[in-house]
Amino acid sequence: MECKRKKELPHSNGLNRATAFPDEVLERVLSLLKSHKDRSSVSLVCKDWYNAERWSRRHVFIGNCYSVSPEILTRRFPNIRSVTLKGKPRFSDFDLVPPKWGADIHSWLVVFAKEYPFLEELRLKRMSVTDESLEFLALSFPNFKALSLMSCDGFSTDGLAAIATNCKNLIELDILEHGIEDKSGSWLSCFPESFTSLEVLNFANLHNDVHVDALEKLVSRCKSLKTLKVNKSITLEQLQRLLVRAPQLTELGTGSFSQELTTQQYSQLENAFNSCKNLHILSGLFEATGQYLSVLYPACTNLTFLNLSYATLDGDDLAKLLVHCPNLKRLWVLDTVEDKGLEAVGSYCPLLEELRVFPSDPFDEGINDGVTESGFVAVSNGCRKLHYVLYFCRQMTNAAVTTFVQNCPDFTHFRLCIMDPGQPDYLTHEPMDEAFGAVVKTCSKLRRLSVSGFLTDLTFEYIGKYAKNLETLSVAFAGSGDWGMQCVMEGCPKLRKLEIRDCPFGNAALLSGLEKYESMRSLWMSDCNLTMIGCRTLAKEMPRLNVEVIKEEGTDDSQAKKVYVYRSVAGPRRDAPPFVLTL
Repeated sequence: MECKRKKELPHSNGLNRATAFPDEVLERVLSLLKSHKDRSSVSLVCKDWYNAERWSRRHVFIGNCYSVSPEILTRRFPNIRSVTLKGKPRFSDFDLVPPKWGADIHSWLVVFAKEYPFLEELRLKRMSVTDESLEFLALSFPNFKALSLMSCDGFSTDGLAAIATNCKNLIELDILEHGIEDKSGSWLSCFPESFTSLEVLNFANLHNDVHVDALEKLVSRCKSLKTLKVNKSITLEQLQRLLVRAPQLTELGTGSFSQELTTQQYSQLENAFNSCKNLHILSGLFEATGQYLSVLYPACTNLTFLNLSYATLDGDDLAKLLVHCPNLKRLWVLDTVEDKGLEAVGSYCPLLEELRVFPSDPFDEGINDGVTESGFVAVSNGCRKLHYVLYFCRQMTNAAVTTFVQNCPDFTHFRLCIMDPGQPDYLTHEPMDEAFGAVVKTCSKLRRLSVSGFLTDLTFEYIGKYAKNLETLSVAFAGSGDWGMQCVMEGCPKLRKLEIRDCPFGNAALLSGLEKYESMRSLWMSDCNLTMIGCRTLAKEMPRLNVEVIKEEGTDDSQAKKVYVYRSVAGPRRDAPPFVLTL
């Protein structure tokens, strides 16, 4: 390795010419940079810095698994220990990407086993992962420590059993929002009796019962366990026994919160939570009602993140809980809390920075339930530090959004989802253009924006004119014509991801981004007015882009219903299924 480095770094006396530092010193300095953007920037200073950054890089983030090949990656960075890799487009979460589209991890693992035998961490999102790949991973990397699988599919609990059996140094196993085949809970029994290193364990989204005895023994052995998130098969009585064995937890995801407790069981559970002095994050509470929430009160003082997205609480229950959470910075709730619950958020959470309100039943067409613009404004009146909001509702007004951002002008992420497509301001019946105009005019730090409701091209004119730091834009059921998208392409210099569905944008809109696409990570367009002619023109004009059209049975061959465009240094992908046409 050292001889190879001296061939690539022919410095006199081992000194770096640009800095007069030895190469080892420069590499040590660069290793202090944690941001992948900062590291990429310093690598452009000169050849010496490029090489020093290359050798000192230990972690790499890849936002699109087809933007580069594993062979190119390993040549560029020979000493990687941690890889974060994203696969399918985000709209795969909405079933818009067909099964077996791609993003299989196995080819990456084969290359990593050869070039990165000391790989320690792998974090995957929306990738296809098989049991065979997990077994290969477990057997190929002797020092492997952390596996995170978010919204991945294709594997089962047999794959988790292989990880538990063979990864002797495992610190983190985080399985979140997956498409796993949950065969049984016996995989928890596969951790060896001598295994004690686990610090993070999350299986909250598994469905079947688990072997509680094996879980209790594992938790007892792992004295450094900081994060434990169990699934809803774990009862309150079992949770109490786990907490007694792990009072050091900083993050807890509970199981079911719905069964009956005796007075003694209630007291034991309350005492267990009272012993959790270090708890900062609480989630789970599956099917919770207000009946047993009071057992949480002793542990709420230091909470900074409360995730109630599985708990169907009403406003009164939420208020009783929040009064014990003075340090809360992040809150996720269901819309069952209604406006009354959000008024409590505004009253009791002055430090809140992030709020997410999810629909309890996204297919319920009633507009009188859930949350409205009233709760939206109430939050902004009391939570002036908000900079991230995700808000699902069935009605909204321009005035409410304007007031909201005037109260909280530091938003970096603003995601408003009016669930009835194309709905205007329900009071004035005007388009929602001025609402999102207020967002981009007021929030100069905005990086991510999701728009909804009845919108004309005026919204996109506002976005192009004012959203100068915008990186990600998501659009659905909006716009009047091509001009709107043209405004965005011409006016948002930092745009990296553009996601569009069910909009009247056509070929002219698509081709307006010719000067933008190579600086972007990706463009997704589905159910718009694109044709194969427009897509072929884009591919011809921009040969370094991958232009993929997902074909569906019964569609007109001249139409391009689903189009995915992304930059790549690896060329067209080699594993495209027959229904993906690469132009």
